[in-house]
Amino acid sequence: MAAVLLALGVPLAVSLAAAQQQRVVVDRIDDTARFAALAQFVTDRPTGSRTDATDERGETLAGELRMYYSVYGIRAGVFYRDDTPMANAPGDWFLPEKGEGRDAFNEALLGRRSHDPEQVWPWQRSRLVVASPVIRDGDVVAVVVTDSPTGQMRSRILHGWLFIGAGEVAAMLLAVGAALRLTGWVLRPVRVLDATTHDIATGRLKSRVAAAGGPPELRRLARSFNEMADNVEQVLEQQRAFVADASHQLRNPLAALLLRIELLALELPEGNEEIASVRTEGKRLAQVLDDLLDLALAEHAEADLRLTDIGALTAERVASWGPAAEAKGVRLTGTCPATTAWADPVTLSSALDAVIDNAVKFTPAGQSVGVEVAAAGDTATVVVTDGGPGLSDEELARVGDRFWRSAAHQNIKGSGLGLSITQTLLAAGGGSISYAHHEPHGLRVTVSLPRTATGARRAGA
Repeated sequence: MAAVLLALGVPLAVSLAAAQQQRVVVDRIDDTARFAALAQFVTDRPTGSRTDATDERGETLAGELRMYYSVYGIRAGVFYRDDTPMANAPGDWFLPEKGEGRDAFNEALLGRRSHDPEQVWPWQRSRLVVASPVIRDGDVVAVVVTDSPTGQMRSRILHGWLFIGAGEVAAMLLAVGAALRLTGWVLRPVRVLDATTHDIATGRLKSRVAAAGGPPELRRLARSFNEMADNVEQVLEQQRAFVADASHQLRNPLAALLLRIELLALELPEGNEEIASVRTEGKRLAQVLDDLLDLALAEHAEADLRLTDIGALTAERVASWGPAAEAKGVRLTGTCPATTAWADPVTLSSALDAVIDNAVKFTPAGQSVGVEVAAAGDTATVVVTDGGPGLSDEELARVGDRFWRSAAHQNIKGSGLGLSITQTLLAAGGGSISYAHHEPHGLRVTVSLPRTATGARRAGA
């Protein structure tokens, strides 16, 4: 649009300047023709080195030129072929030795009007010179020359250009406004689709796009997206149902198998290594099934969000884990000022239990585990730091993956699902969990929760 307006505006501005100058030139041509007609009938009388016009017509011509100069400020004169003036105004104005005036005079001596002067632009301080021949009995006896100032003409050109520029700016603003409305109408469904895609990617599978706006292609895309989201949600629900059902169905046979193992152990000598190994693996399998069931329930359950004093809740969990940490020789400390955030108290308690359990589990005796509650802006955090061996950068990127455990910790009890369950529970309420190195060694786990109802509602939408 800007290119089109520029392509139209520049020729229009040039045309306006040319029209303004042509109007002035036509007026000067008329004036020189009128003065030439008066000069035709002036009786000349030679006096010394110059020729004076002394008859009544000569006086009339001189008076017309003086009046013309006083009214319009345009210098004008009738000059003989030898440059001597028949009449001129002002009286001290004569033909220049060179320049536009001389060129126009020489051209008029050939019996024709001088060519139109070159275009004058607003930033120039040029003058317009027009010359016409005075012809008597077929001969050129003199030339009428007018030398016009261009200030008013340049001012009119500049005002015209400003008007054109204002019109183009108005047209551009109108075009921009129309483009914004059009692009807004086109892109609004795209923004909604982007937001919905982000919601689904973060676990809010109920989010859908309202296919009621924008171009037909985007409406069809919205309907196709909703169909895809429905299919994905259905597949995930089937997967969750399968995991939950399989875990539940396997628990009873596994419980019966563990019972028979215990009965079999009574028939064998005490301290039999094989039966002890079978018993350990059976209990580990039972723990994995319990965690799988908890994970399936966590992914399916909706968070009961409420404004919660996470400082008090965290202090309670620290106190509960105090005896376990003390029994292992680990110092567990907590800094838990009163801080409110939106959370499901049961979910947050489970998440804190999993994080503190891991911290105590992997921290050797004599080291410490710290729990600190803080608030900043719209987010409240619970930071748990331990003095354990920590994880490498590659391992940090995998923390929270299902069934993943560090190769260095394979001999420590666990299923590799605890942090996955914690992450799922927190995400349902708009929270998150992140992991980082703790200097000089250990792991730093940060649980973040929204402090505003808007953030909590957005997560639960």
